[in-house]
Amino acid sequence: MLGARALRTLIDRIASAVDGGRRVGIALGAHTVKTGTVPFLIDLMERGIVQCVSMNGATAIHDLEMALQGETSEDVKAGLADGSFGMAEETFEHYNAAYRAGAAGGGLGRALGRRILDDSAFPHKELSLVAAAARLDVTLTVHVGVGTDIVHMHPGVDAEAMGRASYTDFLKLAEWVRGLEGGVWLNVGSAVIMPEVFVKALNMARNLDDGAPRAFTAANLDMIRHYRPRVNVLDRPTGGGGIEIIGHHEILVPLLHAGVLAKLAAS
Repeated sequence: MLGARALRTLIDRIASAVDGGRRVGIALGAHTVKTGTVPFLIDLMERGIVQCVSMNGATAIHDLEMALQGETSEDVKAGLADGSFGMAEETFEHYNAAYRAGAAGGGLGRALGRRILDDSAFPHKELSLVAAAARLDVTLTVHVGVGTDIVHMHPGVDAEAMGRASYTDFLKLAEWVRGLEGGVWLNVGSAVIMPEVFVKALNMARNLDDGAPRAFTAANLDMIRHYRPRVNVLDRPTGGGGIEIIGHHEILVPLLHAGVLAKLAAS
């Protein structure tokens, strides 16, 4: 009953924000892609409900691999035994090219999206959240933690371009957050990187705008409770008024999607 009440409250807040022309943004961890929730998120973007998607580097990698071959991930334990884990050439080549294109202008998220949309090497582009954002002109930012992604292990990685492209996305997110007053920010499945990125982007926005945005809804959806989402997404930004819902992504995201559509249809 308590979890259902929290979910219904979040659905009401999102629907209210959409009806009032306020912003809704989502930060993602990699398991949201691996558990198959992307079609629901793409639909929310296509309906104009979600206007910003932010993700760590691993999420973008899994998204790119879904577009490239229709599946993602690998047996890490087996690959780690002989050093082959994460050494696929194709993923690295596409990602490194996106680093360079993003550093030249537009940022990493936009560069990845355009590459997937425009390159015939991606036969499953309809499965890509990143490509959908580029197609729909939805703000999409990718926030790289140096050394956390498989592509960082490859010889020839353009570290300078990687930093510039991802930092461009950080500035883009900070600018978007400036308009979050009255809106909703959801952290879905990121335990460390996206909560840290969000709290810094929010602080930049408040530094520029005399403490705004202040009145918005923050929510965290994840399989287990973590310190950083609770503190840096729910408590500190809102004064303790955030919403936390614990459960599996492949259950919570479709429920949230269905609830929001039903609420908007009834309003």
